[in-house]
Amino acid sequence: MAHYLLMYDTAPDYLARRGDFRSAHLALAWAAAERGELVLAGALGDPPEGAALLFRGDSPDAARRFAEADPYVQNGLITRWAVKKWTTVAGPDAATPVRPE
Repeated sequence: MAHYLLMYDTAPDYLARRGDFRSAHLALAWAAAERGELVLAGALGDPPEGAALLFRGDSPDAARRFAEADPYVQNGLITRWAVKKWTTVAGPDAATPVRPE
């Protein structure tokens, strides 16, 4: 298992338009969490200037599928997204724990 970060950049009118798509976006997120794919997700900044979603799996596929199906992405609330492998090495949920010698 590995961790993957799905990073979102939000459109300037994100807050004004979010309400129309928020329920569908949250339903998609909670379904991914219930399948064990999504670990944590949320907006970055206040007011939001982006978002980060942490996925766990054998490949980045779940994160990519999420972005492609996300109503925020499909309706232009997200201007750019990217999936990056995150090599987690410390903490109780680290995918590849490395302890000091």
